[in-house]
Amino acid sequence: QVQLVESGGGLVQPGGSLRLSCVASGSIFGSNVMGWYRQAPGKERELVAEITSGGSTNYLDSVKGRFTASRDNAKNTVYLQMDSLKPEDTAVYYCKWSEVVRTGGSLYRGMGYWGKGTLVTVSS
Repeated sequence: QVQLVESGGGLVQPGGSLRLSCVASGSIFGSNVMGWYRQAPGKERELVAEITSGGSTNYLDSVKGRFTASRDNAKNTVYLQMDSLKPEDTAVYYCKWSEVVRTGGSLYRGMGYWGKGTLVTVSS
């Protein structure tokens, strides 16, 4: 079992910055991917960014160039640096840890665990 705790959310003005952190604990072994998801009012939860234990990243098109995911494997911590924030970035941001599994020669997210989320509000 993996436990996740997010922090760093808050209220910022458009154009401002925030840095989110997610600390994972528990049975963390082998290859894994940690991701940031967000859910705005009335919308479905969407993947914002993810980063594997090897350092590979993937981003939602609308945040490319503005958000940067990174991780410290020794501390089992993932970060999301958010710059040039826009009102449409307002959402609850969730951290997710997933094991990486190989099936048919391809990589997939296996069992996953969710944090409770941290609220990011971008408003003037």
